[in-house]
Amino acid sequence: MTHEIPLFYFGTTAVFVDDDSDFLKNLSLQLDSRLAFRLFHSPFTALMTLNGAPAETRPVQSYFSRYRDHQDVQSCHIIELSLKAIHREVYNDKRFDQVSVAVVDFNMPEIDGLDFCRRIKDPSIKKILLTGKADERIAVQAFNEGIIDRFIRKQEPDAMEMLNRTIDEMQQMYFTDLQRMLFDALSIGPPRFLQDKAFAERFQQIRGELEIVEYYYTCSPDGMLMLTATGTPYLLLVQNEDSVRSSYEIALAEAAPEELLAALSSDRFVPYFWKT
Repeated sequence: MTHEIPLFYFGTTAVFVDDDSDFLKNLSLQLDSRLAFRLFHSPFTALMTLNGAPAETRPVQSYFSRYRDHQDVQSCHIIELSLKAIHREVYNDKRFDQVSVAVVDFNMPEIDGLDFCRRIKDPSIKKILLTGKADERIAVQAFNEGIIDRFIRKQEPDAMEMLNRTIDEMQQMYFTDLQRMLFDALSIGPPRFLQDKAFAERFQQIRGELEIVEYYYTCSPDGMLMLTATGTPYLLLVQNEDSVRSSYEIALAEAAPEELLAALSSDRFVPYFWKT
């Protein structure tokens, strides 16, 4: 499986829609404490909010531009991809306002949950339907038709645990789908670690250990800029065996001290010249 992790990820907003205000209040108390969310007991107000929201916070296409510094401008167009722009998203103070997931009750008197999901104009928003046992057949059909992305039965004993887990999964998928264009462009060249399943698994472990809530791919050097909920930054450097060997050979050619050569050859250290 390729593209195990998005190129960048940050906390987004989940929207919950249910005509039962008491249910929404009780549900909000059981949500992941790190989740940003909005509650709507009126489905029409929720739709107006979702469909009226500007899409200025989605930067993916802005990373591409026509590269004009080449000779054959008549027979071909070269597209330039600016990877350095990715980590600049950390300065976008509106990034957390993006709605990535809508959690919708199926059985509402004004409009049912499926019709609500059909009316969401933004196709990138992931849709989770909350259903009763009698509605399971309808939910399965809606999932197969691509109207919703997941459904959860309210009466399940672990419904809230499942909901929190599914929202996290859907937020990851939201970023992966938005960045498909970037993934496709990067698939013809480095960095290969973005497509490595083993790296993805280790990266998720690191995120958990350091309590990372957002991250951004960086280049020069390749790696990930990571931040905690309090804004503490970490830089994860990623190098392959060839780049590590090249660093050692350069240090050797420049008559570096034996202590530095031993460190580079131990596979426990990598060079990083941050001032450049």
